[in-house]
Amino acid sequence: MTDKISLRKLDFADMPAAAAVHRASFNERLPTLAGLHTPEEDVGFWGAVVFKDCQIWGAEEGGRLVGVIAFLEDWIDQLYVLPEAQGRGIGSRLLDIAKSAYPVLSLWTFQRNEPARRFYEKHGFFVVDESDGAGNEEKEPDVLYKWEARLHRM
Repeated sequence: MTDKISLRKLDFADMPAAAAVHRASFNERLPTLAGLHTPEEDVGFWGAVVFKDCQIWGAEEGGRLVGVIAFLEDWIDQLYVLPEAQGRGIGSRLLDIAKSAYPVLSLWTFQRNEPARRFYEKHGFFVVDESDGAGNEEKEPDVLYKWEARLHRM
């Protein structure tokens, strides 16, 4: 299924492509929030904030970036897969990189992003908290998830 997909750690030159994957996926799942930032703002955010703070890995197919994960200790900051590449195990493979690096991971996702919620719950994340969105830029109700390796050992 994902045999044509290669994974690699991304470098600064990859940030425009990572920002494009983020925006395409975000706009597909939350079209009412599309246009919140310009493509230039997205690239600036990925280069100045995400790249500085996180390990960033990408999934490539045919030389094209189709998925990206950005994480730091105990936290998944970003995880996006292009809409046309979803459902093929790419997000799972990217998530496994973060899970192999840290025994505990947390992340926020929007409450109404049901596909993301199903994905995280399928991968062992559980709800820790919910918010009304007052504290996030989008003012969108969100949910905090957590995953712990110790709960998933055989």
